Amino acid sequence: MKTTTAPLRWILARRWRAFLAMGLSFFVFGACSLNLFFLLKANTALIVDYGWMALTDGGAAQLLELLVTGYVSMIAYLVFKACEYSLVHWLIDDKKAAHAADDKEIDT
Repeated sequence: MKTTTAPLRWILARRWRAFLAMGLSFFVFGACSLNLFFLLKANTALIVDYGWMALTDGGAAQLLELLVTGYVSMIAYLVFKACEYSLVHWLIDDKKAAHAADDKEIDT
């Protein structure tokens, strides 16, 4: 069962839009996930070491921001993979059609 949202269908309808969206999502994924694991490790170490005081001094807000950044990074990765899938299938289908046309010309 295929379920895609309207904006994703609009992007995937044209190859150039899918290619641009793939490039943009690649950069968003890279920017969001660059230091994510190191920052999460440092934030959790701060909370473990200082407990409630670290949470009230902004550790909880930073942890929430890091989790949101992780989810944004994951969404960007999923958009990248959807665009990649679409472009690869267009490329393979075009090659199959070209090979079928070549085979048809050889047979005649």
